[in-house]
Amino acid sequence: MLIAGTARADITPPDGIAHAGWGAQTHQRAEGVDMPLYCTVLYVSNEARSVELAILDIDTGIVSVGQDRDLRDAIASGCGIPRENLRIAYTHTHSGPVTGVSWIVEGADLIEPWLNSIPAKAVDAVNTAKDNAKLARVTTASGQCEINVNRRPKTPDGTRYTGRDWDGFVDHEVLVTGFDGEDGAPIATIVNYACHPTIMAQDNRLITPDYPGMTRKVVEENVGGTCLFLQGAAGNIGPIDGFTGDLAVYRRAGLRLGLEASRVRLGMDPVPRKERLVKIEPSGADLGMYVDEQSGEPDDRLGVTFEMVTLPAKELPPPEQIRAEFNAAQQHLESVRSRTSDIEEIKKAAFPSKRAYIAQNIAEVFGTGGSVELPVQVMRIGNTAFVALPVEPFAEIGVEVKTRSSADWTVFGGYSNGYFGYMPMRYAYPEGGYEVTTSPFAPGAAEQAIEACVQAIDGVWQKSL
Repeated sequence: MLIAGTARADITPPDGIAHAGWGAQTHQRAEGVDMPLYCTVLYVSNEARSVELAILDIDTGIVSVGQDRDLRDAIASGCGIPRENLRIAYTHTHSGPVTGVSWIVEGADLIEPWLNSIPAKAVDAVNTAKDNAKLARVTTASGQCEINVNRRPKTPDGTRYTGRDWDGFVDHEVLVTGFDGEDGAPIATIVNYACHPTIMAQDNRLITPDYPGMTRKVVEENVGGTCLFLQGAAGNIGPIDGFTGDLAVYRRAGLRLGLEASRVRLGMDPVPRKERLVKIEPSGADLGMYVDEQSGEPDDRLGVTFEMVTLPAKELPPPEQIRAEFNAAQQHLESVRSRTSDIEEIKKAAFPSKRAYIAQNIAEVFGTGGSVELPVQVMRIGNTAFVALPVEPFAEIGVEVKTRSSADWTVFGGYSNGYFGYMPMRYAYPEGGYEVTTSPFAPGAAEQAIEACVQAIDGVWQKSL
């Protein structure tokens, strides 16, 4: 059998920290906390503990490659788990703190101390999860939830914008993986769903995990155990109700997703069983009395691969040019802020600063472009493959990998193990739009990434213990 344990650390930042990062927002500092932010850990190993894995679900937005590397190194050093065996997944909440130097300056002094506090908390959580680990069985099942929609509609003249495209591609699948103890009590539930956590937007001034936090809360209240949320392929997928300051909206969406995940989870049994009629009991009507007997053993195989894949990137301007453009945009924004309180004028100046900030982050990883190496990670836990890419993948990528996978169940997610930007499908490039404009990848990168994921799954399935 496998062994599994969970733990959680509170990583809620202080009031006043540089907040969110919407180009259209006029505030800079968080003014309070609506729901805490967490680092939630699932530890899994074989009984001999010769193979150890850990999945971390962290309530943050964009985390740079360097920040992810530092966190990974700290956990590997402090917990003894190989760094390649760590899945560090970020919910991608857009109502958390800014995670790096940006156009938002007030509260920026609180960012580094907050970020620096996370590795030690993560190490403690992983070690606690290891200490809590006990014999476990695992399986996965699927549901459906329609709180998401394709977010790339177009105007009559063909211009793509971020909104609701009811005819666009969308993946409504909710994948639920359950870990139960020998006594059948729930240890952990993983919920995988594709939807940008952009319900709370520029008008919101509070720290929240957006709908993933509410989803976890609902599952834990209805199922028991600990719930982790793994963001799916949400690059072109957003919430049906979004871009609001109304806290009830994200709570309602999280409730809907959490209830569907709970429904699926409560119907799961990791142990293969076969029904047997014991007797027919006379009682007015003749009552069939049954027992469900174990008819096989649950899958307890474990394996992992962490492979670097070279993908085509756009040709980009020199990093020093991009940095200069960001500095100029930031200086202009500060000049506007210092001379006016007009909301529309501040928004107009903030938008180019936001775009320049994104470009600067990309330049730090991609240089002048041409190609880039990024990690493809696959974990096998029982009958389920957990696939991770460090990008914002279009939904078609996730669906294609799930469809072609050799695993019984495939949980696909982006926003893990660093951040390399948006990854659109080839068809989207002629259409344009925010995801294409800001993506550092060249056409064809997504299709190559799909092949790399499918091959990695095949490799793990052939050699896993």
